[in-house]
Amino acid sequence: MEVIRGAEALRRLVDERRAAGDRIGFVPTMGALHAGHRSLLRRARGERETVVASIFVNPRQFGPDEDLDRYPRDEPADLAVCRAEGVDLVFAPPVEEVYPPGVALVEPDPGPVGELFEGAARPGHFRGVLTVVYRLLEVVGPCAAYFGEKDAQQLFLVRRMAAEHGLAVEVVACPTVREPDGLAASSRNAYLTPEEREQAGCLFLALAEAAELARKGETDAHVLVAAMAREVGAAPLARIDYAAVVDDATFLPIALVDRPARAIVAARFPSARLIDNLLLPPPGG
Repeated sequence: MEVIRGAEALRRLVDERRAAGDRIGFVPTMGALHAGHRSLLRRARGERETVVASIFVNPRQFGPDEDLDRYPRDEPADLAVCRAEGVDLVFAPPVEEVYPPGVALVEPDPGPVGELFEGAARPGHFRGVLTVVYRLLEVVGPCAAYFGEKDAQQLFLVRRMAAEHGLAVEVVACPTVREPDGLAASSRNAYLTPEEREQAGCLFLALAEAAELARKGETDAHVLVAAMAREVGAAPLARIDYAAVVDDATFLPIALVDRPARAIVAARFPSARLIDNLLLPPPGG
């Protein structure tokens, strides 16, 4: 496994692998690697001859009052995970390699969907996400890029960006990895106190309740949203940020679940803000 700090050095190495006939799998991360990241790396390892992972805490996707400074960083542990999962090349650059001073980079517009939900809660977040993903894909070149479904809105926007900009990338969605109580794996779970961690399963319980109602034939999205809000509200330390049902093809809110739809939820705990989502079963399915 090689660790590369420079963008041009990575580009050269990946081009060499591609010229030799390898298909490239790319897993972009901000480090603090957990079981969810491992699942992405394993998927890439199983499908591609060369696996590239990036470890870069992207400052452009954090707001002024967010957790950039305290975001968990442990490069030696992350490199050990990458090595164990068979990664070939790790791109762990300084900021100036991702955002070269004086260079005008493409900053994709997230559009109206980027202003909803996570975009409303974290203004500018998705512009920062799309900017870094575009830049990383530009360096890595043609590849399959692996993203977790936990960040469903991000996944939607990355897919749309890749299509709109004609990027030579196959965006591969990978299932959310969960703890036994349903809590989605996340780097920010490390912030939770034991009491918060005990209650954090309320997000998945909320989604599961919405899915069960949908399975029984409930098609009124307002009923599903109310059920999710009640479930999160039953956890004393959780404060709901949003709950919604969206069209899975457009990520826009819907009132009637008469097409593939996704329940999404976000809640704040004293130590962390958590998000989750679940594709709803078809009514009566």
